[in-house]
Amino acid sequence: MAKQKIRVRYAPSPTGHLHIGNARTALFNYLFARHYKGKFILRIEDTDQSRNIADGEKSQIDNLKWLGMDWDEGPDKPGEYGPYRQSERKGMYQPLIDQLVAEGKAYESYMTEEELAAQREEQKANGEMPHYVDEYAGLSPEQKEQKIADAKAAGIEPVIRFKVPTNTTYEWDDLVKGHIAFESETIGGDFVIQKRDGMPTYNFAVVVDDHMMEISHVFRGDDHVANTPKQLMIYEALGWDAPQFGHMSLIINTETGKKLSKRDESILQFIEQYRSLGYLPEAMLNFIILLGWSPVGESEIFTLREFIKMYDEKRLSKSPAAFDAKKLEWINNQYVKAADEDRIMHSALLQLINAGKIEKNPAPMKVEWARKLIDLFKRQMSYTAQIVEFTELFFNGPENIDEEAKEEMATDDALPVLKALEKQFADMTVFDTVNILAAIKAVQKETGIKGRKLWMPIRIAITHEMHGPELPESLELLGYELSMQHLRAMIEELS
Repeated sequence: MAKQKIRVRYAPSPTGHLHIGNARTALFNYLFARHYKGKFILRIEDTDQSRNIADGEKSQIDNLKWLGMDWDEGPDKPGEYGPYRQSERKGMYQPLIDQLVAEGKAYESYMTEEELAAQREEQKANGEMPHYVDEYAGLSPEQKEQKIADAKAAGIEPVIRFKVPTNTTYEWDDLVKGHIAFESETIGGDFVIQKRDGMPTYNFAVVVDDHMMEISHVFRGDDHVANTPKQLMIYEALGWDAPQFGHMSLIINTETGKKLSKRDESILQFIEQYRSLGYLPEAMLNFIILLGWSPVGESEIFTLREFIKMYDEKRLSKSPAAFDAKKLEWINNQYVKAADEDRIMHSALLQLINAGKIEKNPAPMKVEWARKLIDLFKRQMSYTAQIVEFTELFFNGPENIDEEAKEEMATDDALPVLKALEKQFADMTVFDTVNILAAIKAVQKETGIKGRKLWMPIRIAITHEMHGPELPESLELLGYELSMQHLRAMIEELS
């Protein structure tokens, strides 16, 4: 591998935001290039003008950078193999299409979309796999010429179809899946390489681009396996060597066991969505790399530099990769707990502001209060958007007490503890963590009640919850007035 010039690419279409599956493709190509000290290229495949969306390219670039990737060549980093958008390379494709037509390896096809649709429906009705049937089959040269002349006279724009060789096996040793072979008769007949608008199709343009950019290895999703024999045909027809291919396993939904589909709304699937929820880029990158690749040993938390050093394409899995949202939350929680306090503070504060819990441009005292509040929940957060839910008590008051909590409050110890605490609070001059803890210890000494029987009634009375962060810190942030208000309400209820 060291002697070979390594050049890999990530080539998204700007038809939407960066999907988890596409991010994984980019990452595995990136790791391969960086591990072997090769080049990683970003190329935009925008030939399908009807599906491109505004800012689609920008979203891809922004989110790749957010994940921590960089590239050696791309639309924003021109190099000697550019341009790096297919729409800007149109002039490179036409001479090669003309060459294939001149050599009899491709031809003009005038079948309309309506005729093709009718052909497919007839094949389905007959129990056949839909495939293109040569429109000129059985015609003499004169009849073929007349048919083409009639189509031109009717103003029909042709597509260019590649003539699929007969009785030929197309095979390759896949870097992930091992040996794969296709018979030429199984790929659906002669396929389009140039559309009516003059733009090349994906299967043609990708071959030309990969060849001209001297791409050595192509790592991509399992859904591209069926495209590979078509691309091998084009390499062969143009007399070019094909790169080495590696097709990564499917990603499946852990809950359903089905292939992850963009229509599956039970799982967030776009990097942008995770960014908005306050996931950390290092955690997302860590999680995505483990979708279909496994390191040696039991550890699962690594830095990008560590992943680059240990990366081995032979450890890419043939089995489907399970997208486990709970595992992603666990990984992100590990990074949140280890992250710089200011970084989590900034992210969580934005979540509170966006949720309308804290005003924009809060005063310094409010910011300091928010800092303490966020720090209280830092270890609990799997992602910073959870701060809104976790801190509901501090903005909107407590929820109603559930049945389990009511049972806790029905014990004989609850009311004496709360009455003793009310007296301690009433005599308090400074309501802070130190004094609150001292007050609770004084209640313990006065009543002889300790442990769960002491702490649980206090927590439930004031927060209406049985679980939460450190109680003295929580009460300080809740404040004296609200703490006393909730405490007295519970005393009245129990009395």
